[in-house]
Amino acid sequence: MAHRITASCPAALLALGAGTFTLPAGAQSGPAQGESTGTPSIVVTATRSERNSFELPVSIDRIDADAIREGKPMINLSESLSRVPGVVVQNRQNYSQDLQISSRGFGAHAQFGVRGVRLYADGIPATSPDGQGQTSNFDLGAAERIEVMRGPFSTLYGNASGGVIQIFTEDGPPAPTLTQSGAAGSYGTSRSALKFGGESGALNYIGSASHLETTGYRDHSAAEKDLGNAKLRLALSDDTRLSLILNAVRQPAQDPAGLSRAQVDQNPRQVNPSVIQFNTRKNVAQSQLGTTVEHRLSGSDSLRFAAYGGNRQVEQFLAFSGAGALASGGVVNLDRHYYGLDLRWSRATELAGRPLALTVGSDYDNQKERRRGYTNNNGTAGPLQRDEDDTARSAALYAEAEWKFAPRWSLLTGLRHTQVSFDSKDYFIVGANPDDSGQIRFKNTSPVAGLVYSVSPTLNLYGNVGKGFETPTFAELAYRSDGTTGLNFALQPSTSVNTELGAKAFLPGGQRLTFAVFHIDTKDEIVVDTASGGRTTFKNASRTMRNGAEASWSAKTLETLDLLAALAYVDARYRDDFSSGSAGNTLPGVPRRTFYGEARWAPLNYGLSTALELRYGDRIYTTDANAESAPPYSVVNWRIVLEQRASDWRVNEFLRIENLFDRQYVGSVIVGDAVRPYEPAPRRNAIVGINAISTF
Repeated sequence: MAHRITASCPAALLALGAGTFTLPAGAQSGPAQGESTGTPSIVVTATRSERNSFELPVSIDRIDADAIREGKPMINLSESLSRVPGVVVQNRQNYSQDLQISSRGFGAHAQFGVRGVRLYADGIPATSPDGQGQTSNFDLGAAERIEVMRGPFSTLYGNASGGVIQIFTEDGPPAPTLTQSGAAGSYGTSRSALKFGGESGALNYIGSASHLETTGYRDHSAAEKDLGNAKLRLALSDDTRLSLILNAVRQPAQDPAGLSRAQVDQNPRQVNPSVIQFNTRKNVAQSQLGTTVEHRLSGSDSLRFAAYGGNRQVEQFLAFSGAGALASGGVVNLDRHYYGLDLRWSRATELAGRPLALTVGSDYDNQKERRRGYTNNNGTAGPLQRDEDDTARSAALYAEAEWKFAPRWSLLTGLRHTQVSFDSKDYFIVGANPDDSGQIRFKNTSPVAGLVYSVSPTLNLYGNVGKGFETPTFAELAYRSDGTTGLNFALQPSTSVNTELGAKAFLPGGQRLTFAVFHIDTKDEIVVDTASGGRTTFKNASRTMRNGAEASWSAKTLETLDLLAALAYVDARYRDDFSSGSAGNTLPGVPRRTFYGEARWAPLNYGLSTALELRYGDRIYTTDANAESAPPYSVVNWRIVLEQRASDWRVNEFLRIENLFDRQYVGSVIVGDAVRPYEPAPRRNAIVGINAISTF
């Protein structure tokens, strides 16, 4: 039986919008925004300035507000990111561990949070300098769009190899507008939200607050979430704009952990007895403030400065006691303070009479956390077992240039030099437990370049190549697999060489097609060594290889039918034998094939839309040995949305049924756990909701 968390605290929180900077106009050709497909294609993540994605030698997708919100509860990124080929987002049905997100196989080894993929909210990093990110402060109810970039150009954002996911908060509307939302569904799930925005003179503002609670599909998986988000944008002059960003989240959640195959077959909603014995759970509270100043120096030069800071507190109870002379405890307590700065200069000019856009910048990120570990006395914190200050810093210089050097050709190139340092000061020096203080520093220079050839105004071909870099996170350094104390300083960064070829096309009849093939060689891939009871240790594999292809197709037919298909193939394998795997084995956590398809019908002038969604996930191996796996699955979802409008208000209601045909399947796995790696997904479930928008 599920255990309900009782906690109060309506989220009166706020938050933000570190806006993106628009370069003075360079040459932008090709289909204009919305041409042929009716879907905006302007993105900023690839170049840090507004550009048409069709013109870039980059795999990048934009998910707009309608796709994020229509007929969806707006709770998790997994509701929307399945539309992007090559990105796998698994809803673990476990709010204490966050979503599993991987891009072209990078990040698939993450036990909690997000690794290998950089996360940003309105230009402010949601990924710490050591490379670990969280999506808990992403407010889907106030999102204007999400941009998802894969491939080597992501290395220009720093310590991550697989991609960049960036969410942008919408601007306030011209007139004051209030949006009230509510939803309720299976497993005691409910969400309520308020959003208010508008514009007054030079000030544009929007703020939102939401509350989520659920008893969860599985036993011991109840959770609550209070989220607040606000963005204030002030035009100080014709050339200067100031943005303030504030967000906060509070999320207590029980942890149902994983199951063995026999337990899944017997009852997928159960938990292992150790989960109840040690009352596994996690409590997160985070608040963050950011600001950006954008100033146009001239018609061709501009500056952008961003700064942010925040605090994140985490208390987590694991499924073991953690007692012993050299043990680190079964209760993790983290108190983290972090801040960062980013300054960049952009210029639009000419080289050899052809348009050239330049961006040069520097960023610095710092996090310092007090890490304590206590024994877990059957659900209560016992004696201290670990006490240290851990500091991670990242400093970098980067440059990017886009040059249209011929009528049909353009070049995008960049370079980033990054230094990441880790420092640990140990205060728990007791008896046989030694002083485990230490420090380590990593440096890397990552070049990247891409070419675009315009075959015609509706067809572009491109290629790119670049080097990637990913350091271990503090969580990955935290424990040694041999049980000795101290950070695992033997763990080294992974480096990769990425190559990609692709095509982007606008086809007759409102169709759009993108296609890419890629090859990635990685050295010292960071992989799971041991995983048990919620604690994981890591090691380096020698060499791995990824070959893959991605394709997406969309079309609008008969003016009422929207079609979408996104397909990805990733063959991720070890190239060498090592301690827990053999050459030729598949990387655990990486499905070879994934597919998402959607057919949406919206008859004109009826205030109605309905859609069917099909999602397929291939087999996922649980360990390097490839001895066990979660089998392939296909699920169908259905939604219907009704809408009523008047001059100053709009109301829509939706019904959504997930897993329409009531399939039993494993939605995700705990990579490296050889005993209980499976996290079952819910059977058929439903949610209904209403959104009311009033303009004053």
